[in-house]
Amino acid sequence: MRVLEAEATVSDLDAFIATVGDISDDTGATIQAFDARFVVGRDHLERAVELADRAIARGNEIARDRAVEFILYASGRRQINRAFEMGVSEGTLPVVIVVDGGDEGAAETALFDRLDLEQAETLDDYDRDQVCDFFDIGAAEITAADGDIPALVQERVALLTVDR
Repeated sequence: MRVLEAEATVSDLDAFIATVGDISDDTGATIQAFDARFVVGRDHLERAVELADRAIARGNEIARDRAVEFILYASGRRQINRAFEMGVSEGTLPVVIVVDGGDEGAAETALFDRLDLEQAETLDDYDRDQVCDFFDIGAAEITAADGDIPALVQERVALLTVDR
């Protein structure tokens, strides 16, 4: 699994998604792009991919598409429309892109060649307020976890498996 970090300028979200889909088809890689402000670290994404793959292997997947399964687990949500809130949107924003399987190197090259991406360090630079709001993490929970927001997000990711 590769995790790509970049600053993206997305002027047409549908065209961005279509290009990602084309690159996925061309390379055999599963690709999912996230707004980096919602991603609390590489462990967050690795756990989401691990749990998504486990669900698929067991025939318990929520979505028919592996990339969608990734974002469902990363978001800790079963509703696809809510999960996609942590995906990319139009404008200029920090992104983290998961590329897994297939020809990952070719997929990485194609993403940077065909999309308006500039390499940038975006992982671990999440927006605390945005994350707490999105994952419904309150002050009491933060206090109980000694302020460990990534641990609380990881719990949400893991709980999706239980919430069936």
